[in-house]
Amino acid sequence: MIEIDGSFGEGGGQVLRTSLTLAALTGQATHIHSIRAGRRNPGLAPQHLTGVLALASVCGAVVEGATIGSTEVIFRPTSPPVAGTYDFDVTDAAQGGSAGSVTLIFQTLLLPLWAAAGESRVTLRGGTHVAWSPPYHYLERVFLPTVARMGIHAEIALEGWGFYPVGGGAVRALVGHQSPVIGRQSSDDHSPFAIRTLRLVERGALKRVSGIAAATKLPANIPQRIANRATNYLQDNGVKADVQPLRERGAGPGVGLFLTAEFENGVAGFSSLGEKGKPSERVAEEACLDFLAFRGHADAAVDMRLADQLLLPLALADGVSEFTTCRVTQHLLTNAHIIRQFIDARIEIAGEEGAPGHVTVHGVSFTAESAKDAESRQ
Repeated sequence: MIEIDGSFGEGGGQVLRTSLTLAALTGQATHIHSIRAGRRNPGLAPQHLTGVLALASVCGAVVEGATIGSTEVIFRPTSPPVAGTYDFDVTDAAQGGSAGSVTLIFQTLLLPLWAAAGESRVTLRGGTHVAWSPPYHYLERVFLPTVARMGIHAEIALEGWGFYPVGGGAVRALVGHQSPVIGRQSSDDHSPFAIRTLRLVERGALKRVSGIAAATKLPANIPQRIANRATNYLQDNGVKADVQPLRERGAGPGVGLFLTAEFENGVAGFSSLGEKGKPSERVAEEACLDFLAFRGHADAAVDMRLADQLLLPLALADGVSEFTTCRVTQHLLTNAHIIRQFIDARIEIAGEEGAPGHVTVHGVSFTAESAKDAESRQ
């Protein structure tokens, strides 16, 4: 059984998510202790518990410690990931309303379901745009287009907006390497599971900046003010942007700005969420400042959030990948450590924490043969 210290490094939910994903892919029983030990409310929150139970259903895992607040989980897969139709609701774990992030749950499920033989249709209900997690539009416009270049294909659709604290949103996803709807790798690939390497070292020139300022159950003038301020703020800094105001339906009130920056060789995303007492102008400026800071790092091809999200699929790729990022984060360093506990991928991170970095990943090539090995262990 692999032993994982949940308090290591960044010590948040990412330790749990990466461990669960790799346990499901490799078939290795895993014991995770001290989960989120340093947080104000340690242990499993509703979104973490939902992720545990969701992945357990995908790979038939026997789980111990799957309760709200638990700081220790034992996860024993009994089968390789199985494609199918799945429906997971964070409110089931919370026993009431919750804005637990469904985007983080999706990222936990993506690789196991992509590696499964067949197509999966997944519905996730909860928070779609909440703090400390990638908003839906980041997955749609930044994360998924980037991993698609590696041969990992998925489609997602926003069925309902879910801002903190009410949640109540929904995301539908279609995942499957064999799906004609999604597309698959060419017949030249030696395995239907093979993940291609990725090189994102130079981002190239900025092509365009677009975005949406969206609000639910709030006056229409609020997203309009955010869009106007963002457009003017960026223009004052020499960037022309197309930011559209949207007033959408949702279970509760919420507002946010989501910017996408398209470069010649890649894409980056920046967001800011509103909260009670936070002026619309500040919501606009936070996301804009985040983008402008990234633009200032001319040698960085990947934003700091995408950097740690790419690490796991790159560790399973067939060969050597590399990318540059604007900031080496504790999330990135922690994710690298957890990955090394499960597989023999060599991850080299050049750069100090908080500074720009160059990441090289020598993948272990997760293939159909790897899946068979995992099945034999189970």
